[in-house]
Amino acid sequence: MTVDKSLGIAIVGLGEYATTQLIPALKETKDCHLAALVSGTRSKLDRYKKEYGIDDEHLYTYDNFDDIATDAAVDIVYIVLPNSMHAEYCIRAARAGKHVICEKPMAMNPDECREIMQVIDQTGVRFSMGYRLHFDPYNKEMMRLGQKQVYGPVRKITLLDSKDLGEKRTWRVDRALAGGGPMMNYGVYCIQAAIYLTGKLPTAVEAKYSPVTDHERFDEVEEGLKFKLYFEGDLTAECECSYTKVQNMMSVKAEKGWFQLEPAFEYEGIKGITMDDEMDFGSVNQQALQMDDFARCIKENKPTRVPAEMGLRDNVIIKAVYDAADKNAKVPIRLEEFKELSVS
Repeated sequence: MTVDKSLGIAIVGLGEYATTQLIPALKETKDCHLAALVSGTRSKLDRYKKEYGIDDEHLYTYDNFDDIATDAAVDIVYIVLPNSMHAEYCIRAARAGKHVICEKPMAMNPDECREIMQVIDQTGVRFSMGYRLHFDPYNKEMMRLGQKQVYGPVRKITLLDSKDLGEKRTWRVDRALAGGGPMMNYGVYCIQAAIYLTGKLPTAVEAKYSPVTDHERFDEVEEGLKFKLYFEGDLTAECECSYTKVQNMMSVKAEKGWFQLEPAFEYEGIKGITMDDEMDFGSVNQQALQMDDFARCIKENKPTRVPAEMGLRDNVIIKAVYDAADKNAKVPIRLEEFKELSVS
């Protein structure tokens, strides 16, 4: 494969994130481009094929998805489906010989993650998590400040990521499709940040479900959840995610100073400050940077900074958080196999 080739991406699932963020971002990418669309809704395929100039031969439904194996225009398949469908379509894409990007969480549980990884190994395709914030300059600066101990060792982290879903009932509050509530969504950002801010892995967690204020909407999944990650020494990360609050903040207290982002996890408009100065990295398209990076990793045969092992690691932590909340107790997190993934 030549390094100057632009790789074709098939977007699987044409929901809000795919159509308002990923597909528009592919207009700005340099190393990859939109090549195919996959949806169970014919009207969506018709709408977006016209808008983005995709020929019918590169349109797929979930029933004929496996035919993508013979589509030479597609190099990468990006899974943007409800959580319950991640494992199936990651595996089908890999068996079709296509490289895979998967949105968070990687799967419904660690066992499904391991199934995906087994097929990835068998087929030899490349895999990346859709962890866009690893390519955001503000979050990368927070990684540098924390991991390089610019203000001394990090002592305490506060991570808040919540959005009010509103009155409309979505698949995100359907346990069969989502696997859980905000922990399976915004909680992943908190887990990610706690690790990439420090370069360390948590050893234990305490968690507590938030009181339910809307029993009709949240009859299957948690409305909110607070959890505290413990690391070696006295370092902790206090986290909260909710579907009825509005919060978006990353705050770090170190031995000799502090630094924070607010908002921290958004697609744009992130703002950062340290005890000394404001951060100013301008505006970037996180999704374009993320997809271009993976395309270059494939073309140059380099490892991605957000591999399948990271998706599995985060799924193991998610399970521990739920266990701690269910037991109302502090539970250990066994992450020895992931030590090499802690430093970005």
